[in-house]
Amino acid sequence: MATLSLRNLKKAYGPVEVIKGINLDIVDREFVVFVGPSGCGKSTLLRMIAGLEEITSGELMIDEKRVNEVGPADRGLAMVFQSYALYPHMTVAQNMGFALRLAKVPKTERDAKVAEAARILQLGPYLERKPKDLSGGQRQRVAIGRAIVRDPKVFLFDEPLSNLDAALRGQMRIELSRLHDDLNATMIYVTHDQIEAMTMADKIVVLQAGRIEQVGSPLELYHNPANLFVAGFIGSPRMNMLPVTVSGIGPGSVEVALPSGARVLLPADTGGLHDGLALTLGIRPEALRLDPAGQITGEVMLVERLGGLTLLHVGAEGRDDLIVQIEGSSPVEMHQHVQLAVEYTGCHLFGADGLTIQKQALQTAAA
Repeated sequence: MATLSLRNLKKAYGPVEVIKGINLDIVDREFVVFVGPSGCGKSTLLRMIAGLEEITSGELMIDEKRVNEVGPADRGLAMVFQSYALYPHMTVAQNMGFALRLAKVPKTERDAKVAEAARILQLGPYLERKPKDLSGGQRQRVAIGRAIVRDPKVFLFDEPLSNLDAALRGQMRIELSRLHDDLNATMIYVTHDQIEAMTMADKIVVLQAGRIEQVGSPLELYHNPANLFVAGFIGSPRMNMLPVTVSGIGPGSVEVALPSGARVLLPADTGGLHDGLALTLGIRPEALRLDPAGQITGEVMLVERLGGLTLLHVGAEGRDDLIVQIEGSSPVEMHQHVQLAVEYTGCHLFGADGLTIQKQALQTAAA
């Protein structure tokens, strides 16, 4: 069993508070990803869990035991860093077994654990090689193997794929997901890449400026963002944001006027809304479709053909960066004038405070 509880966890460097009261529960065998922009505090929070940063206040519990004052080596955790940090003069087997050797684990047991980790990570043919003879992906697997042999309660990953090229990052995402399934272990993973978060996590923790913005599964965050920040950060390509004003209110629905004056009817909880109120309309790229009767008129400024899908960058509604995701074989070309219809299921309304206006009443009305 490996559970973690963070209770009002704070970290300050002198008068500057960088982690501002984190409350979070991580259950046994969960793959949790901390995601957010640079400087949001995600790596600092991970290092606090690892014991590499002192906790200013609050409580960190591992398996229901307070570990604030427990040293890194005694917390039962293993960390994989962005830098591989391998010993260049040691073989792969020696690198993987080095921590066990320091702990005076018998050689027979040490060799067995290294062999098992090598089997899991498909490193068997490379055990006698030095790090200089390995690819970047193989070196990262050695670093992960060094963590596996310690049989930790929790694996901690601090942006481990950042130094790899795009193809290797994609492959390593698959390998880490398989590793989580094989080991049935609790894992906490830090990244600034929301694609990594969406594809790997059981639960995503979105951080900004030392605070948690939202916690949930990838699809929960994608379909039900709590605020403008989460809506704009989660999803690739990004959500389109347009300033709108309320032009009419009905039972469980609101009509909003786009900058061009076109109207869009959306289901929404209308409490607190009134005519003329300024809101922000978020539209997922896949919620815009080509339609001769569409509400939005624009010009295609750029076409990105990605095979199975195509991304159009459209100048419309006073912007030149509206992103539309359509079917890959569409013949649309640059500078073509298009009409776009809005699918309300991929839309979100945000108030002046940045919080999402809920859709419950909307769904009831639609039913």
